[in-house]
Amino acid sequence: MSDDLAQRLREQGLRLTPQRQLILRAVEELRHATPDEVLAHVRDQVSSVNASTVYRTLEVLEELGLVRHTHLSDRAPTYHSTDEHEHVHVVCRRCHAVRSYDPGLVQPLVAALADDGFVVDVGHLAIFGTCADCSAADEQPRPT
Repeated sequence: MSDDLAQRLREQGLRLTPQRQLILRAVEELRHATPDEVLAHVRDQVSSVNASTVYRTLEVLEELGLVRHTHLSDRAPTYHSTDEHEHVHVVCRRCHAVRSYDPGLVQPLVAALADDGFVVDVGHLAIFGTCADCSAADEQPRPT
C-alpha cells in the first residue's frame, strides 16, 4: 500500500511522511478503528504523534480514497481500509461486536431504493441490533 499511498499523495502535491504511513498501516491492521484507537496504536510505535495529526491524516487518506469511514456508534467515526472488499457493518448494541457482511445481503433494499432514484453508499451502511450471543444470554433462565 505504500506505493499506492505515495503515488496518490504526489498526485495531490503532498509528501509521503512516516506519520501518514503509520496511520494508514494502523487502519489496515485494526480493520475498524476510531481516531483514538488509531492514535493509541500509532503511539505504541512513535510516541510523538498527536491526535490532531491522526485526525488530519485520516481526512487526507479518505480524500485520497485509501480509507473510508462509517458510524458504528454515536461517538467518533470508525475508519477502515478501502483495500477490503465493500461490506455492510452489523453492530451489536450490547457487546459492541462488529461483523462485516457481503453487500448482497441488502441488495433487495438497495434495488428498491435505486428504483426510486436513490443510490446507496453500502460501505457506509451500519445496521444495529443484538447479536446471537447476546440474544441467547437473554433467553437463559434466571436462577430463582
